[in-house]
Amino acid sequence: MKEIRWHGRGGQGAKTVSQVLAQINLREGKYVQAFPEFGPERSGAPIRAYNRISDEEILVHSAVYSPDLAVIVDESLLTSEKPTDGLHPDGTLVVNTSCSTEEIRTRTGFKGKIVVLDADRIGREAGTGFANIPMLGAVAAVLGTAWSIVEEEVRRTMGERISKEMLDKNITALRAAYDAAKKGVAGG
Repeated sequence: MKEIRWHGRGGQGAKTVSQVLAQINLREGKYVQAFPEFGPERSGAPIRAYNRISDEEILVHSAVYSPDLAVIVDESLLTSEKPTDGLHPDGTLVVNTSCSTEEIRTRTGFKGKIVVLDADRIGREAGTGFANIPMLGAVAAVLGTAWSIVEEEVRRTMGERISKEMLDKNITALRAAYDAAKKGVAGG
């Protein structure tokens, strides 16, 4: 079973993309869970969202305390939320940042795999203005999910809520991050 913990702020879409990731893996025939953890906080307050993905039925129903992947949608949470707490030493830290892998390693002390990408920039350049969809693309790449499944599911789930023009911009951002993370994964 793979366990993922997303760190974001209210309004940044971490909860939404954790749910889309579950749908992507459900399409692959996996058992999945996706759920957020937040209180009555306002927009901008730190939130966590979780995924579990397994080939077998998932019997645990708690927060994710020892994730295989920790995903940081908002770089400012690297210090305030301690997102590497409990992260498996051989796990992966995926960070939305313009910093290098070594800078993030120094800041967090995490010795495992680190994938960095500037999801904010990718979102701006694609015209979406959000980092959540690029971060979803990066996570899908890290998990080794086929691009065709990722694109098809994002088109299906997001296409119901946004215009075709905005959907196409999101797919552009998703693909750019997917490809960037694939290079990071292949590069070590």
